[in-house]
Amino acid sequence: MTQNKHTDKYSDLSHLPEEYLELDQTLKAAFSILEIASKNRHTLFHTPTLSTFDGNRVSTRTMVLREFDPEKRLIRFHTDFRSVKIEQLKKDSHAAIHGYDPNLKIQIRFDGKINLHHNDEVTKASWKLSKEMSKECYFVGGPPGTRIDDPSAFDPSTFDLESTNGFENFCVLVFQFESMEFLYLKKSGHRRAIHNWTTGEHQSSWLIP
Repeated sequence: MTQNKHTDKYSDLSHLPEEYLELDQTLKAAFSILEIASKNRHTLFHTPTLSTFDGNRVSTRTMVLREFDPEKRLIRFHTDFRSVKIEQLKKDSHAAIHGYDPNLKIQIRFDGKINLHHNDEVTKASWKLSKEMSKECYFVGGPPGTRIDDPSAFDPSTFDLESTNGFENFCVLVFQFESMEFLYLKKSGHRRAIHNWTTGEHQSSWLIP
């Protein structure tokens, strides 16, 4: 039996089970959700939160899921190379991702490491595939988070889209997760499972919710 979805934007996820009886079901469901979320901007897992640590504090922000590779357990994000998170990741590549969708009643958490790509073949390929609207934000005239007096001075109308600044500021984050937790909420009994690959082989277990 599958979950009943009430809107078209969740039609791609209508195959998800209403009950999770086997650990393998939780892995397949999580991977399916991510694959669909990387293509469907209407699903809530399309914009998960990414947390990084600089040795003193944790920073969390919403990111756009650009690509998911289930075989290599890779999740791709795009960001501005001038942003604070880049300096954090240079100090410590460990990161965590969290996503939750109340319509699906599913939460997924990931722990792993991020590889930075800047001005290389990976960024060139990702930049080429990006929509023009997505590229525009990388032309802003200063590092994200910088204090300013006049917000309108940094509106898109001020960008020099003919320059190469956009690509120079463009960065790709490739997150490979070593562990994943899956939680499904149901009145009759929640189901929580962990999958990890820290030993190089896939291991899984049920957890108390």
